[in-house]
Amino acid sequence: MSSQFDAVIIGTGQAGPSLANRLSQAGQKIAVIERARFGGTCVNTGCMPTKTLVASAYAAHHARRAAEYGVVIQGQIGIDMRAVKARKDKVSDAASKNIETWLRSMPGCTVLHGHARFVSPNEIDVGGERLKAEQIFVNVGGRAVIPQIPGVETIDYLTNATIMNLDTVPEHLIVLGGSYIGLEFAQIFRRFGSKVTVVEAAPRLVAREDEDVSAAIREILELEGITINVDTKCSGLAKRGSGIAATLESAFGVAEITGTHLLVAIGRRPNTDDLGLAEAGVRTDKHGFIVTDDSLRTNVPTIWALGDCNGRGAFTHTSYNDFEIVAAQLLDNDPRRASDRIVTYGLFIDPPLGRVGLTARAAIDQGHKVLIGTRPMTRVGRAVEKGETLGFMKIVVDADSGRILGAAILGTGGDEAVHCITATMYADAPYTTLQRSVLIHPTVSELIPTVLGELVAA
Repeated sequence: MSSQFDAVIIGTGQAGPSLANRLSQAGQKIAVIERARFGGTCVNTGCMPTKTLVASAYAAHHARRAAEYGVVIQGQIGIDMRAVKARKDKVSDAASKNIETWLRSMPGCTVLHGHARFVSPNEIDVGGERLKAEQIFVNVGGRAVIPQIPGVETIDYLTNATIMNLDTVPEHLIVLGGSYIGLEFAQIFRRFGSKVTVVEAAPRLVAREDEDVSAAIREILELEGITINVDTKCSGLAKRGSGIAATLESAFGVAEITGTHLLVAIGRRPNTDDLGLAEAGVRTDKHGFIVTDDSLRTNVPTIWALGDCNGRGAFTHTSYNDFEIVAAQLLDNDPRRASDRIVTYGLFIDPPLGRVGLTARAAIDQGHKVLIGTRPMTRVGRAVEKGETLGFMKIVVDADSGRILGAAILGTGGDEAVHCITATMYADAPYTTLQRSVLIHPTVSELIPTVLGELVAA
């Protein structure tokens, strides 16, 4: 016997609850299933808790620099990691509880806590209870990839989720992975007082970025005392007393380093392997991502995939946009598409990186004739006034059409300033529209027109 619903939503990340709200407002009878904490990755182990830690690390870093600003602090700057964790937990817990309360208050919405598995294209099992629906939406997110390194099973490694449980500062944190997640935690814990070593197998950090951006990120982290090893493979892990030994192989030979803690941050995988997707006939790719069309519908017409599990963006903002796309099509007669969005994201080290569109290298590889404008943050008044002059601005323009192809703003406020470039790209306006804009002084954004006025051929 199955309970009948108009729609079932599996997962409560950024797409699921908002879609539930729209369907509820449309008068539908819906069920929402969550097997862990409400809110998904962003609320519980991603954006909110990590950026709360970033804020604590930022405060510690600037307290140590207080004398540069003429501020006198008596005594040593210390870290109360239990208080740091408590603050992080308070922010995350409040958001998670608010989402659960919101869902349970929606008219026509039944909330179930348990593990959902497909038993057919339109039927779900949750702990022995059967739910049947005309439409099913999968929003199950992802988790850390654990590499098959010899000895990994013998050690107590950390992931982006379990590192959140630390209430003491590691003496020496080894980070496997020199990309977005790994670098944010590397800087956080360095600022908390840990010795930090980053190990990256690729020739440079955050390899999807242009080489000058990667180099600048490395410089920022090394200036804070973080040890960076690129083009280096971790070929073995083992216990060493109370520590963890990592065997590293590079062009310089084989070496062993020992740390007290090890963070695995080499990538993410979708939470799709235990949903019974085969029972529903839903196709996945070789990495486990659910294959969807431009409307986010799977090969089974009654099933959609939203968020990290569809491989179309591993970000909170893309997950929320997935909700908007599906809701627009089903409820608003508006044929929005996933391919309409422009890739944009941030790296939230300090200073942050705001990115949109193509890198210069990608644009050239795609056959564009490009113009590039750059400006160091040492020549941005707002950055000078704040005493935060690391990084630079870079904008890539198509020489033939005059359209902006992409940008990278690595510097104070870069994660906010990049949005005026993003908006110009969505408007499909020529770069001269932004170049001729009069922006507020003193801000980081006000220098974007200046950069666009100094374009040179690549």
